[in-house]
Amino acid sequence: MNAVHTHYPDFANPELLEKIPLSARTILDVGCAQGALGANYLRRNPNCRVLGIELDEEAADHARQRITDVFCGDVEKYPMPFSVPEGIDCIVYGDVLEHLVDPWAVLAEHAKYLSPQGTVLICMPNVEHWSFVARLLTGAFDYEEQGLLDRTHLRWFTPRMMGKALTDAGLQLSDIAPRPVATEQGEKFVNALAPGLKGIGVDPQEYMNRSGPLQFIWRARKSAPPRMELSATMLTPQGGVSDVRVVEPVRALLTDSAFFGQIQPEANLRPALQDTPHIAVLHRPLLLGESGLARIRALLEKGYIVVSEFDDHPMFMKERGVNLEELLTFRAVHAIQTSTLALGQALATENPEVAVFQNGIFELPQPRNFRDPEHLTLFFGALNRGPDWAPLMPALNEVARAVGERLKFSVMFDQAFYDALETPHKHFAPMADYANYMQMLGEADISFMPLANTEFNLAKSDLKFIEASAARVATLASNVMYENSVQDGKTGLLFRNPLELRAGLLRLLAYPEATLRMANAARHYVATERMLAYQVEARTGWYRSLWDRREALNAALLQRAPELFA
Repeated sequence: MNAVHTHYPDFANPELLEKIPLSARTILDVGCAQGALGANYLRRNPNCRVLGIELDEEAADHARQRITDVFCGDVEKYPMPFSVPEGIDCIVYGDVLEHLVDPWAVLAEHAKYLSPQGTVLICMPNVEHWSFVARLLTGAFDYEEQGLLDRTHLRWFTPRMMGKALTDAGLQLSDIAPRPVATEQGEKFVNALAPGLKGIGVDPQEYMNRSGPLQFIWRARKSAPPRMELSATMLTPQGGVSDVRVVEPVRALLTDSAFFGQIQPEANLRPALQDTPHIAVLHRPLLLGESGLARIRALLEKGYIVVSEFDDHPMFMKERGVNLEELLTFRAVHAIQTSTLALGQALATENPEVAVFQNGIFELPQPRNFRDPEHLTLFFGALNRGPDWAPLMPALNEVARAVGERLKFSVMFDQAFYDALETPHKHFAPMADYANYMQMLGEADISFMPLANTEFNLAKSDLKFIEASAARVATLASNVMYENSVQDGKTGLLFRNPLELRAGLLRLLAYPEATLRMANAARHYVATERMLAYQVEARTGWYRSLWDRREALNAALLQRAPELFA
């Protein structure tokens, strides 16, 4: 879809996008332009209703093709042209209020339509920016077509003024963040003025803090819930598990302005505010013996509720020589979070406080495949799958010989799998970060997911399926575990043996249009059922319940692991 030419570029402010609550049901984007911000948000939360108000008719027509509904008109004359009986969860003013005659009245009117815990997001220029002063001092204060001195700007705000405007509208300020911009020129300017600033009683560093940001983003709420701090650790990423189980869930939770925290080494974990509830989530911790006890004791002394994030069966560690009787990973923490019901049942024998959060997709990638129906690419990228794929390799090679260059292979990490393919039409890449993994996956047309029928595999998650489906890649998977997620013939093809694998792969190659329909159906399933956005409320509710029950959880922990308190 080609962008139209209007006064403003077709651009989604990334810092603003990152602060829109991921679990919002209805969003109002005031001054939505061509709908870029809303379109990007809908890739994260497709079930959301995104409404836009836009003055420019041509831009509004373009936005209607991207978001749920758009009203073309003056927001000061028609502040709420939509029916919103359940209220609005987030109202966004991205570089808008400075263009209004009475932005205070618009804020106050819109606040009436917020849901009980609704959020207001504002991004606007900082009138204290050093370049204003520089232009005034040099006599170069002239209006421009765009930017800080846009000729259509009518109002200017400092952080203090905007804070008061939000309070006057009946809102509670959650936070304010500067938009990252190059500060080298500003620092030179402030350093040059430092003697004069000191002479009038202004601290140069304090002035730099105020005058450095070109813009600020304010976040306020109608009724702010209690703050909560979430601190997490993360193992060195392997594949996408660390991203999907830690990075993206934390990123999702931080779109709720009541949550703050970060991912950092365990030794650095310490509550920012002692009187604020604080949860520590440890990613796949290996807690053994006295060293394991010492790690948990250190967190308990800091007042944390400690959660173990674990998404593999305990036999995973047994196979690597860990004595499970000495393992403290599950029983010496307050709670466990995992990815499947089967894992939840297995881990509950060690600790009954288990929450199951299925793996979810943070954002749907833009499709980049099925460009040549005469040549399809099969992707394989997994760790430690040798015993799973080895019995199936003859069937893959038989199909490769039969169809020649119509079937290409794209392999990540598994050199043995790549070497076993008897075809020249193959490409290999070493292990990459998650973004590059998803890019390579998204350029393929079929994703191969073999799992042998073992107890360990039966407890695995369907992460490979939802990753492929989100990228509109057709699934070709064993029935082991995947039969719980894949609708055979509709959202993917399942096989039970090499013969069924051979027949399924030939079917996908013979009917590329049907293969694309299958991939689109799978993408639709992920968009409607498996987005991380749909878990945010359950995750935040569980963390709050853990804190509320901390006395009972501490008592249970004492009973399960008395050595912790020796």
